[in-house]
Amino acid sequence: MADLPDEFGDETVALVEAFQRAKGLPITGEVDEVTWTRLLEAVWHLGQRLLYLDRPYLRGDDVAELQVRLAQLGFNPGRIDGIFGPLLEEALSEFQRNCGLEVNATLTRRTLLELTRVTPSASDRHLVNEARDVAGFLDDASGPFVLCGSSPLRALLEDSLRFWREVVSFPNANALDVATFANQHQAVVVLSLDQIDHSDGFRLNYWASYRSHSRRGEMLASTLATALSKSNIASRVEVAAMALPILRETRMTTLHVEHGPRELDDLRDVSHVFRAVLTEVFHR
Repeated sequence: MADLPDEFGDETVALVEAFQRAKGLPITGEVDEVTWTRLLEAVWHLGQRLLYLDRPYLRGDDVAELQVRLAQLGFNPGRIDGIFGPLLEEALSEFQRNCGLEVNATLTRRTLLELTRVTPSASDRHLVNEARDVAGFLDDASGPFVLCGSSPLRALLEDSLRFWREVVSFPNANALDVATFANQHQAVVVLSLDQIDHSDGFRLNYWASYRSHSRRGEMLASTLATALSKSNIASRVEVAAMALPILRETRMTTLHVEHGPRELDDLRDVSHVFRAVLTEVFHR
């Protein structure tokens, strides 16, 4: 039975869950702040507004569509995340320059018409940003490892890793603040670590949304999952593609790790597994 107007019933809950599933968000059926923000962003379709670099950055499904189209044509807009940042501004300017248009880094009507004209009809065309992503774990990042979250594993990892390379740890900070620091300081990797009371295993989340995903994040998550499984520390290890705020806001390889309550000795063993994998992957 359909919900009545102004009624948040079972049908509405199912629709919210479907939206959360499609957007890579935790499936709760509740319209929390993140879900509401993504709902507002989903309203925009390419061509309904001017797109340009602004402060704060413009966000929306139309921005993601612009990123996809440019990436299909070989222009690198950075991660397909629905955020109009400096890399997208540069890619849009380069597209305009190549097409003999006014180079103003703004998606004007004329630029949109030209973009539509040259966009390939095949939707499965490779994206240049994904090709760059899969080429290797590291680009030019030379900054610290960044750790954040409420898990006791964060402090153990901080102690384990700081003798190898610089580590910056945020015990109580929101995702945007952590991401801002990591992006500004060219962090090599970001690990967000939370203890979830109702969980009985480990869940390793990497970025995925808007028909794109972080291949380096997926590779790192899979490598860690394999190492944890072989160590017999965890009875259940999952790898999941998600679009959580910390994964979306950071430009480098980022994982959000969730685990259930564990004894401190178990978490210390987990930190050793993490260090071994991170040392192997980020060997520079």
